[in-house]
Amino acid sequence: MTSRVFKSILLATVIVLAASFIIVAGILSEYFFVSQERQLSTELELAARGVELQGMEYLSELDAEGCRLTLIAADGTVLYDTDADAAQMENHSEREEFIEALAAGVGEGRRVSSTMASETIYRAKRLGDGSVLRIAVTRNSGAAIALGMLQPLVVVLAVAIILSACLASSFSKRVVAPLNEIDLDNPLDADVYKELSPLLVRIERQHRQIEAQVSELERKRRELNMVTENMSQGLLLLNGAGEVISINTAAAAIFGVTANCLGGDVLEVDRSSGVRRIVTEALAGRHAECIHELNSTPYQISASPVTSEGSVTGVVLLVVDITEKERAEKLRREFSANVSHELKTPLHTVMGTAEIIENGLARPEDVARFAGRIRTEAARLVNLIDDIIRLSRLDEGVAPAMESVDLAAVARETLAALVPQAEEKGVELRSSLASVQTRGERRLIMEIAHNLCDNAIKYNRPGGSVDVRVRDDGGCAVLEVSDTGIGIPEEHRQRVFERFYRVDKSHSRDTGGTGLGLSIVKHAAMVLGAQVELRSEVGQGTAVIVRFPHEA
Repeated sequence: MTSRVFKSILLATVIVLAASFIIVAGILSEYFFVSQERQLSTELELAARGVELQGMEYLSELDAEGCRLTLIAADGTVLYDTDADAAQMENHSEREEFIEALAAGVGEGRRVSSTMASETIYRAKRLGDGSVLRIAVTRNSGAAIALGMLQPLVVVLAVAIILSACLASSFSKRVVAPLNEIDLDNPLDADVYKELSPLLVRIERQHRQIEAQVSELERKRRELNMVTENMSQGLLLLNGAGEVISINTAAAAIFGVTANCLGGDVLEVDRSSGVRRIVTEALAGRHAECIHELNSTPYQISASPVTSEGSVTGVVLLVVDITEKERAEKLRREFSANVSHELKTPLHTVMGTAEIIENGLARPEDVARFAGRIRTEAARLVNLIDDIIRLSRLDEGVAPAMESVDLAAVARETLAALVPQAEEKGVELRSSLASVQTRGERRLIMEIAHNLCDNAIKYNRPGGSVDVRVRDDGGCAVLEVSDTGIGIPEEHRQRVFERFYRVDKSHSRDTGGTGLGLSIVKHAAMVLGAQVELRSEVGQGTAVIVRFPHEA
């Protein structure tokens, strides 16, 4: 701004100086010409008076330096000239000043020399004897005068410009200094020209508005960062050119990149064809998805276009780990297949046995055995359907009817119901039951205890034992069921709580199990807020510990 003010002041000064010189030169030139003409007229009058008094002798004795006097007879013959030989001069009867003087008494003429850049002024006066006295003076033209003044004019102008530049520099700095000292954070505190007060008030108002907007944007940015950084899903934002403008921590970890990828192409994050395809689709304004596996983990990547005023300005990429989804889908397929298989096997047995009896192929003494087999398989179907119904109810997430339950009483009731089954298997039931209160739904706790004890009896060896313990473990009520059975290999321990999962399928069916017992235990414990722990050693037995929350 200082430079602009300086240039403006200097230019204005130069223009004023140039205009002043031109005007002054014109005025002085005009004044000089008028004065010269007046002086010329005066000199002519004096010379005419002298000639009339003394005749031609006056002219010969006159020192006429700076002007030229010529005496012309009435017929135009030159009688005398101060600068030339009169006898050699031509007749002047045709000269305008001579003709005008004869006619009016006084005459005037001007002749310009194009080669000499000068002008000659003639004044003529008719004398008493009829002759004409003419006086002439030569002066430079206006252009010649201007040319003669050029050098001093340039010197003066240069000095004036240098002085003007110094003054303009000083003035511009003084003018701009208060503006440069304005504190834009507090413009109203500035001591500047009063003409700037409206501007400073407006700056102050806009400054406060900008501060408020920046604070609001910063608050929203922090909120967005808090949300995105705490997301388990990966989130990437791309601009219209497919460049990464934001990536959260989860996405950086999934793709194995750092914040250095910001500003780079999305292909620097992942070069797979699936990601390229969905980004291209999104930039074209269409939603797209793909399944992409990274480090043996399946992810679903969704690309959604961001539009503004009808045009795509960016893309949002959402990366979701679908391991659990695929696992649930796999379990669903396995469950459907297992249910079909589990239902189909006993039904085939029932149908085959009934067909033998219907066709009269069974001997009379075998009919009772076949009927018993039909009853056994039908009971197995009923148990299976009952277990499926129980699991379905648990999956519905219906809140249990909470009440105070004595865990020891539930364990005693369960053991009493299973005594015949244990005696049939030759398994000894032992218990150590401390009275501990927990809060839950008695029916669900009974399901847990019954399934654990039933499994401990079924998968035990003849002559084995089942120990049921209830104790207070400080912060929780503990139900522990352990057996001396076949045990569970380590590779199966994580899956025994899955539906229809059996360690030894043939042995499980022989025992009449449905493969849903431990799954019911796990889901019931989840509903009650309990924790299940399994310990097992092949050939030594298995222990399942369920920790229930204390009654509040």
